[in-house]
Amino acid sequence: MTQRIGLFYGSTTCYSEIAAEKIQAQFAAGVVTLHNIKDLPLSLSEQFDVLIFGLSTWDFGEIQEDWESHWSDIAELNLHGKIIALYGMGDQVGYSEWFQDALGMLHHELATHAGTRGCIRIGFWPNQGYDFIASKALTDDGQLFFGLALDEDNQYDLSDQRIRDWCAQLQAELIELQ
Repeated sequence: MTQRIGLFYGSTTCYSEIAAEKIQAQFAAGVVTLHNIKDLPLSLSEQFDVLIFGLSTWDFGEIQEDWESHWSDIAELNLHGKIIALYGMGDQVGYSEWFQDALGMLHHELATHAGTRGCIRIGFWPNQGYDFIASKALTDDGQLFFGLALDEDNQYDLSDQRIRDWCAQLQAELIELQ
């Protein structure tokens, strides 16, 4: 795989950052570069062929603060033809009615704007093995999340394997798109 992957994340408690580092480690050295959006403009994402966006859901379905401060920038991005995968952090027990809502909001935001509508979405993830009441991050049939769903509060013991499996899925999907 010769495509450059930019992984952009926001991380308040460092769990999204740790997940980003683990995702990066699943690819060959130098393929994935990490970008904390707290320190960089989101427009930097336009320089990459493939993008991975990571964020967490806070409280009652709210967006992580770094992403919230860049939310309006999404409308200005030109990601037409870019390949995009998403991952999210959430708490399916404490916030069961809002599990992974920020992941769903980011997916919908990317689908809404003209500059992002032409992107190719990969990395949808099955919802089996989770126990929650509701989520904005599910496809219309409710079978898949719009990206990898991680829960470091309640299923931290499953995260490493989920990351490995998801990254293998991404690599296979990227090969199919070549």
